Amino acid sequence: MATPPVQVGRVRPKDNSKHPYEEAAVVVHPEGTKSPPGLAHHRPGAPARIVVLVSGSGTNLQALIDAQQADPAFGATIVAVGADRTGIQGLERAEQAGIPTFALRVKDFASREEWDRALRDQVAEYAPDLVVSAGFMKLLGPDFLAAHHGRVINTHPALSPSFPGMNGPADALAYGVKITGCTVFFVAGGVDDGPVVAQAAVPVEAGDDVASLHERIKTAERALLVDVVGRLARNGWTIDNRKVTFQ
Repeated sequence: MATPPVQVGRVRPKDNSKHPYEEAAVVVHPEGTKSPPGLAHHRPGAPARIVVLVSGSGTNLQALIDAQQADPAFGATIVAVGADRTGIQGLERAEQAGIPTFALRVKDFASREEWDRALRDQVAEYAPDLVVSAGFMKLLGPDFLAAHHGRVINTHPALSPSFPGMNGPADALAYGVKITGCTVFFVAGGVDDGPVVAQAAVPVEAGDDVASLHERIKTAERALLVDVVGRLARNGWTIDNRKVTFQ
């Protein structure tokens, strides 16, 4: 089978002073579609620009804020925090740290597609190297993912591809596994099915219920997310279909 052609494109933010041109390579298949996320390379500037999306208390966001404040060598700075609702603790955490915030509620738009395009454009205003979905309870649509191709990561409270969806800890307990954990992955449009960046194992202990297991998973998840964001920011990354490597 012939190797699909590679198209290389450059994307420039509206404010050129924020961020230089970045180059991304995407494998385009003969029929004109790409298998998400195809082939993508990215090496951020220093520090890497991060936009974090939240829907609730923002504990993962706080872990990232603490990391960038504690270590100048972390390599990333959060340039904005966005949400799909107002009046949440995640936005308060950002405001207390002096980070710009925005909120776009789905109900304020005529359609989900219109909301997705508005979110796409709002995030693009900050010229992010990486978008971190940190407890963001909305699926990102095709317009958003096309614009931020190969730069959106999310977490999942299970060892993907096992137990996708919102009930990972409960499903792991019900199945009787002895080890579960958490996953950081690049979002590819499905449900927790994107290319895996990193994983951490969490043993299931005797007497665990969903709450106790999920709490230990969340602790591991915060540490893993901080480590992954820092490594992506400092080193850059390549996605080749399902294989993710740090540059």
